[in-house]
Amino acid sequence: MKRTTRVTCAALAAVGTTLLAAACGTEPGTGNDSVTDRGKASRPAGIADVDWLPQKVTVNGKEYVLPKDAKTVRDARIVFKPDAGASRDDGGESGGSVGCNSIGADAEINGDTVRITDLVQTLIGCPDPLGEFEARFVDVFQGTHRAEVAERDGVSTLTLTTPGGDTITFREKKPPALKGTRWSLGGDAHLTLTKNNTVTGSLGCNTFRGRATVKDGTIEFGRLATTRVMCAGPVMKTERELAGILSGKVSYQQEHDSLKITKAPGKSVTARAE
Repeated sequence: MKRTTRVTCAALAAVGTTLLAAACGTEPGTGNDSVTDRGKASRPAGIADVDWLPQKVTVNGKEYVLPKDAKTVRDARIVFKPDAGASRDDGGESGGSVGCNSIGADAEINGDTVRITDLVQTLIGCPDPLGEFEARFVDVFQGTHRAEVAERDGVSTLTLTTPGGDTITFREKKPPALKGTRWSLGGDAHLTLTKNNTVTGSLGCNTFRGRATVKDGTIEFGRLATTRVMCAGPVMKTERELAGILSGKVSYQQEHDSLKITKAPGKSVTARAE
C-alpha cells in the first residue's frame, strides 16, 4: 500500500482523528469543482463539499464492494475540499473514512480531472473484508482520475477512473431524515420522531411516547408517558437525566448522521442515526 511519510497538520483534522494537534493551521484555497457532462451525466451536486459514500473499487476488472453492515455504512464518507496550495506543506482537508481508518489528502480539481496527493491515514488494523476494501480503495484513490458525476432517480453517483482503467464508485450520502429515523442515545436508549408530531423510544430501560412538535430549529416535547419498570441505580439516574432533557422546548442541530438536542447550557445529548 502506498503511503506518504510527510504527515501534514490539516490532513486528518478534518476527518475527526485526534492524532494531530488542534493548533495546526490550514490555509484554505479555492478550486474548480465542475464536472464535464458525458452523455446523460449531469452536475447535480458537483464534487466538492459533498459527502460521498464509497460503493465499490474495481481493480484489473475485479470488484471489491464496501461491506453493508450498518456501522460501516454509517461511518464511511469521503469529502473533497480542493486546496489551491495543495503542493505546499500546509496539507489538505479532503478525505474521511471508508468505515475504519481516517484518511486525509490533498485534492486538486480541474474540470473533470481530480488529483489526490499526500495521502495519510491512521493505522488501525481492520478485519476483512473491510480491511481489504480499504487497502484497495487507498491504492486507487491516490493519483490522477477522470471524474464523472451522474444522477438517477434523484441520487448522484461519482466515478473516479485512473489512467489504467481502475475505478472507485461513490454514491452521494444524504443526511438521514429528522423524522422517521431511529436516533440512538447510547446504550439501549433511543428515540424516533414521527410525522404526526409524536415521539416514541426508550430511556434505556423504560419505554416512552408523547407529543413532539418540530419547528424552526426547535422541538417541543409534551409530557412523556413512560413505563414504570424499576431498573438498576445507574440506569435510573441516566433515565432521569434523559427525561429532563427531552422535556419542554429544546433546540436541536443535525449534522450528517448526528443529532444534538440541547435543553440548556450544559444539558444536552447527542444521538446517532441507526
